[in-house]
Amino acid sequence: MAAIDDDYPVVAGQDGIKIKTEKMTTDELYHCIYDNKVFLFYKDEQSLLHCYEVEHPDAVREIAEKPSELHSILKRYA
Repeated sequence: MAAIDDDYPVVAGQDGIKIKTEKMTTDELYHCIYDNKVFLFYKDEQSLLHCYEVEHPDAVREIAEKPSELHSILKRYA
């Protein structure tokens, strides 16, 4: 997964979540933490944007601490 920086297509700020779909790669999972929740986004082959919300406090904490392990953390809580 790419490091979160200015080029990352999903950014959470005080005004909410901003998504730059033109910077997204098809079928790649992107995430951000906003309002004590993890939001997951991906763009499919038809360029439809999908969004999922994770509220489980332990999962949110783990993803915040170890974002590079996003996929394995999600598998444990699925």
